[in-house]
Amino acid sequence: MKENSPCQLLKSLSACQREGSFYMSAGAKPDRMGRSYAPEEREGDLKTEGTIILDEVGVKRALTRIAHEILEKNKGVSDLVLVGIWTGGVYLARELVYRLEEIEGEKIPVGALDITPYRDDIKGDAGRQQSGKTDIPFSVAGKKVVLVDDVLFTGRTIRAAMDALMDHGRPGCIQLAVLIDRGHRELPIRADFVGRNVPTSIKENIIVNFDTGHKPTDVMLQK
Repeated sequence: MKENSPCQLLKSLSACQREGSFYMSAGAKPDRMGRSYAPEEREGDLKTEGTIILDEVGVKRALTRIAHEILEKNKGVSDLVLVGIWTGGVYLARELVYRLEEIEGEKIPVGALDITPYRDDIKGDAGRQQSGKTDIPFSVAGKKVVLVDDVLFTGRTIRAAMDALMDHGRPGCIQLAVLIDRGHRELPIRADFVGRNVPTSIKENIIVNFDTGHKPTDVMLQK
């Protein structure tokens, strides 16, 4: 049998990459609003390099604790709704709702919010490529709205999210739940519920990884 030369193997590998049969997740990068995005789909154990600061068990414990804190602060789930910010915040909001419903035995409305049209770091419509669809199938008027995001950084994402939310009605109050607070605020915004505070330098990057089923797997620190 004729063996392939190194050049032929490289050509074959490139073809596989183009067809999608070979996949390696690229490193996530923060955008100008300070949000960090991890690949939503990975194969096997291929993942962004970095130091794991919160493993899967730790993430689950943090979310369970946040769920209990939400219930304690709001004295139950009456008039309570959760709205996640695309992308990671949407997945975490669903995880929190699952825990809240398991504890209270009541259904809790959950929605998704795309803040792209409200961002202050994009001028004009050319760069406003939406990351997901806003889907809030309930009224927020008079409700206790818990905004959910994965990483709190400059605060600009949350500012945009509140502007977007107000276009859907006037909530009774807005609370903020985040898995990670990494500091470096540029706006006077503070989270009500925090999974973990992680002091970082401005050059470091926090990445929340999710599996193909959109379940959080771990949190990484990239230096």
